[in-house]
Amino acid sequence: MNRSDQAQPTDPHTPPLYGSNTELAVRNFPISGQPMPRAVLVALAHIKAAAAVANTDFEETTGVTAPMAAAIASAADEIVAGRWRDQFPVDVFQTGSGTSTNMNVNEVIATLAEQRLGSPVHPNDHVNASQSSNDTIPSAIRIAALTLLVDDLIPAVRSLERALLDAAERFDSVVKAGRTHLMDATPVMLGDEFGGYGFAVGEAADRLLSTLPRVGGLPLGGTATGTGLNAPPGYAERTVALLADRTGLELTVAANHFAVQGAHDSLVELSAQLRNVAVTLFKIANDVRWLGSGPRTGLAELILPELQPGSSIMPGKTNPVICEVVLQVCAQVLGNDTAIAFAGTQGNLELNVFLPLMARNLVDSLTLLTSSVTSFTALCAGLEADEQQCRAHAEATLAGAARLNLEVGYDRAAEVVKTAHRTGRTVLEVVVEDGLLDEQRARQVLDPVMLARPNGPAPSDPPSDDD
Repeated sequence: MNRSDQAQPTDPHTPPLYGSNTELAVRNFPISGQPMPRAVLVALAHIKAAAAVANTDFEETTGVTAPMAAAIASAADEIVAGRWRDQFPVDVFQTGSGTSTNMNVNEVIATLAEQRLGSPVHPNDHVNASQSSNDTIPSAIRIAALTLLVDDLIPAVRSLERALLDAAERFDSVVKAGRTHLMDATPVMLGDEFGGYGFAVGEAADRLLSTLPRVGGLPLGGTATGTGLNAPPGYAERTVALLADRTGLELTVAANHFAVQGAHDSLVELSAQLRNVAVTLFKIANDVRWLGSGPRTGLAELILPELQPGSSIMPGKTNPVICEVVLQVCAQVLGNDTAIAFAGTQGNLELNVFLPLMARNLVDSLTLLTSSVTSFTALCAGLEADEQQCRAHAEATLAGAARLNLEVGYDRAAEVVKTAHRTGRTVLEVVVEDGLLDEQRARQVLDPVMLARPNGPAPSDPPSDDD
């Protein structure tokens, strides 16, 4: 799908291409100053083009001729390419079905098509033939969401997964202190931490992929209430097939139009999976900024790239700015999901009337996550470990005494920890100096790498039959 953001401005002296429906909507909804997301307008233009071509198969019923369909499709393609962006001024907070945006698109396309054709093209009778706002707007939201998912977010999340797993390999031999409850715990390998991050991100991508078939079920052909009134038999199948060709997406006709027009559970599900990405991303970005805190009074186990000055008053200070951006985006996505979940409850009988809100918040979450994941991926690719600091923390943690449970028992090991903490000595020093273990055995038992990987390195992939 061509979603170029390079708009071609129109002549400011040219009369508007839209008509009275759009003018009334502009007058009635001076709410946010935000138009319907461009991704939804592009998807709606695709629908108008595909519907026009499909309607030629039923010309006696629809009145849409092949030349008219070609003119409508040509006009729609210009919208897809980024032209006429200033012709869509209707606020995103509008009538709950999105009818104002549907009519805005109908009017602009009708005007452009009429100019090409040289004969009348009606926004309702021709551009909107076999359709209703109640099936085109939810279909446009689904197509927009799928496009942003398949083209942008899922590839971005997969790239982050690879960057984290690459970091896991780089840090495979770096031992450090583990932490639970933000307190010292037994040693871990920095590579294992990042391997966990990579796995979590991969699972998040898998969950996004699992939503695609349900989001791809379009309610086109259901028209006003799901009955298909005024849509010829076969229209929905033909239109959806054309849309699949135009967009490259896996699209199907919804199995039950009443279910997908009266409620939008698949969009709520998708939002929940975007929330899951945000929750996963928040944990990782927050860990990275904790591990990079310092450079002298923090954990300082990671060295973050220095991207910009961090203070207007403290010279030389740098901050984890990308991590902070990611955390803010995640907070916004969680807020968007709360609104979408509530919007999903507003399916009253045959129609949900919170569609513009769902469109706005879904597109916002998808675009914000894509951009922030991309920035965070670049940051993770540039991370370095301070191996000396990591090792010092691994050797300093008192929690390594957990391994002494098998040697001297829990109670005696607890006394060792208290003595080490009180005297400022290491657990190793206390064990040797108090004669609990000889130095060779103590070093073997309390070796930080052995504590971090008590069962040895993680097994590699099994050899193939050819090996």
